[in-house]
Amino acid sequence: MTHVVTQPCFGCKYTDCVVVCPVECFHEGEQMLYIDPEECIDCGACTPECPVEAIFLDDNVPTQWHDFIALNAEMAPRTSGIFERKTPLAEPR
Repeated sequence: MTHVVTQPCFGCKYTDCVVVCPVECFHEGEQMLYIDPEECIDCGACTPECPVEAIFLDDNVPTQWHDFIALNAEMAPRTSGIFERKTPLAEPR
């Protein structure tokens, strides 16, 4: 199993989750972050850190966002790893 970044991250790109990841499995796209399912160790440290509640265990992804499971797997290897906190695209909530 792995964790998945879903729709609420699109256009926000908060990076609070990135700094707690022990295996650096996050990758940065233009509009959102992705989790590489090959790198994620399913520790769950990222989930409570996401201010927009965009991260789910793959088995718990809401039905309307199931496409994000494949999207994370596809996009993570195509994008650069992100290891530090950055300014988000959205205003802080």
